[in-house]
Amino acid sequence: MNANLTQTAPTFKTSLFKVMAVYKFAQLPDAAAIVPALEDFCRARAVAGTLILAPEGINGTVAGSPQAIDALADFLLDGAIFAGRLVGAEIKYSAASAMPFLRLKVRLKPEIVTLRAPEANPAKTVGTYVEPQNWNALIERNDIVLLDTRNDYEVGLGTFSRALDPATKNFTEFKDYVATHLDPARDKKVAMFCTGGIRCEKASSYLLSKGFEEVFHLKGGILKYLETVPAKDSRWQGECFVFDERVAVGHGLVEGDATLCRACRHPLTAADRADPTYQQDICCPFCADQPQKHAAATERHRQIELARARGLEHMGDASHNAAKARKMAKQQRAEANRARASGKVG
Repeated sequence: MNANLTQTAPTFKTSLFKVMAVYKFAQLPDAAAIVPALEDFCRARAVAGTLILAPEGINGTVAGSPQAIDALADFLLDGAIFAGRLVGAEIKYSAASAMPFLRLKVRLKPEIVTLRAPEANPAKTVGTYVEPQNWNALIERNDIVLLDTRNDYEVGLGTFSRALDPATKNFTEFKDYVATHLDPARDKKVAMFCTGGIRCEKASSYLLSKGFEEVFHLKGGILKYLETVPAKDSRWQGECFVFDERVAVGHGLVEGDATLCRACRHPLTAADRADPTYQQDICCPFCADQPQKHAAATERHRQIELARARGLEHMGDASHNAAKARKMAKQQRAEANRARASGKVG
């Protein structure tokens, strides 16, 4: 394993899938030429998930066998095609009880995280990194403006106490939030966080370009914090949304309780699933007033059931079965936790 990895990979049972989240802002003017070779490497090892390449770097989350993911990490950091340009990349590992992705996608895009603000260039200027173990002390200071840079549906599952929610639908709206709610003359010290750290690198670069005096961001993002900081010391509330079929993770990066609405793809808490408007695989409180989505979800569910009745495998079966298995596992974990709390088991 390459010594330049920013995190030592945990020990994985052979029955588990290894998940790797990776990003780095780097000069990749040849990104278009790299895409085919990277895709071929992943397909040959049954790696699934999404990797985005752009002239400004790489970003993505993929999963596969531990051996396949280790080989991919070496390919990214030591492979001739990248020629050392990804050394020092932010790489985080976690485990999944089932393959969290249905397919592989390797995409070429203009940006690895879309802000559409050329003045934000993390390869040149970024804010001050704050290690997870130092984060609590920083965000408890009275002179700090704490900002969650993620989108509204992510914030809805969990966030840090006292954090401001920009209520954005996509990252490009972050610029409008800064223009209307923040003032560099007043908000001299801003601390921000996101899922894995990449969005904050660009957001911090953007704020510095707008004249903000001091900008801090959580190194490794929420995921690194949840992995590093003990639950008893944590200032995190709720679960952290992740962009795969696990939906969310909690402390220790264990899979959380949240599920996805199959109609609108909004993450759902137990309270959301208890809402009268919720129908499994059909609709949820967030799309209850969007009948066109209900119709599409209903038809998809009908096609799955028809195919199943004929003894055929429908293209939605893999997603449906994986989601069902994860939901059952989450319910079993919740029941086990309740039993332990009541003293029924040792």
